[in-house]
Amino acid sequence: MVAAKKYGTLYREYRPQTFEETHGQDHIVKVLEAQIQAKRPAHAYLFVGSRGTGKTTFARILARELGVTDKDLYEMDAASHTGVDNIRELREGANVMPFESSYKFYIIDEAHMLSKGAWNAFLKTLEEPPPHVIFVLATTDRDKVPDTIQSRCEIYSFKQPTREVLAQVITDVAKKEGFALEGAASELVALLAEGSFRDGLSILQKVLAVSKDKKVNVSEVEEVSGAPRGELVRQLLKAISEKNAKDALSTIKQAVDDNLDVRVLTKLLIHRLRVVLLLRHAPDLAESFSKELTDADLAMAKEISKNPGVTSDTLRMILDAYGTMAYAAVPHLPLELATIEICGKE
Repeated sequence: MVAAKKYGTLYREYRPQTFEETHGQDHIVKVLEAQIQAKRPAHAYLFVGSRGTGKTTFARILARELGVTDKDLYEMDAASHTGVDNIRELREGANVMPFESSYKFYIIDEAHMLSKGAWNAFLKTLEEPPPHVIFVLATTDRDKVPDTIQSRCEIYSFKQPTREVLAQVITDVAKKEGFALEGAASELVALLAEGSFRDGLSILQKVLAVSKDKKVNVSEVEEVSGAPRGELVRQLLKAISEKNAKDALSTIKQAVDDNLDVRVLTKLLIHRLRVVLLLRHAPDLAESFSKELTDADLAMAKEISKNPGVTSDTLRMILDAYGTMAYAAVPHLPLELATIEICGKE
């Protein structure tokens, strides 16, 4: 049992079991708890949000709070059950009374993957559902769910957790596992997770697996996650602030040669540029940034904030570059072009 806990998946081990344990979705919790208390749940829900935001977790909690047991809880992955026959089988099962609960509860994950024929077969059931059935459709792509289906569901949009919320969850889970995370280390994990609880805890699991003294610092997160080293980010930030195109482009080339994810490098650069601008206009924020940056990062941000080299236009151009990198033929080209433009401005 001890080994199972040690090597179990963190995001499964620490999946919230009640609404009180969830984070960042208070607007949804409030409505669902009111429905549960009034014993008037909807017959169909559409949970919309990016991956790792808790859609399936919320569906399971809702089922549990409504008194649905495992025998009456059914989960279907629409990515691998896309056809009409799958929905017909579901529809036939829905007409049968629950085994031991008040409801038969169906969770359909990745619902947008259902075929057109499957949606048509499902529509009649949603229009006139048996009174003992509740459906939860979870999707990352609402636009692919037909309007006729959406109009028959209560729709809830799941927000991505803020970096602060993610960092706190990561810190808390590490503590429960017997590890201590440096503030900047948990912030980096949260930043890399891109708004996904699941991704954040997956990164954390890899980091904890290689820690030898149960004290995790930023360099360990960088090593395990493949994130650019802090020194590399500082070199790029310094070069851009000094409008030194040669050094900036050399740093980007070094990242590419080291096979680092340049999108992650750009994201970290955006984070540092934001800090520089905020410190320039609101120096009192320095203390709050000390919790999320290493001493070296904070010292450089303070130094650069005193000079006019970094402006809001600088940050805006890097943000635009980041937004186009995923679609660029050469992924690091948008960052190079933005760097050349920034360094060429007087």
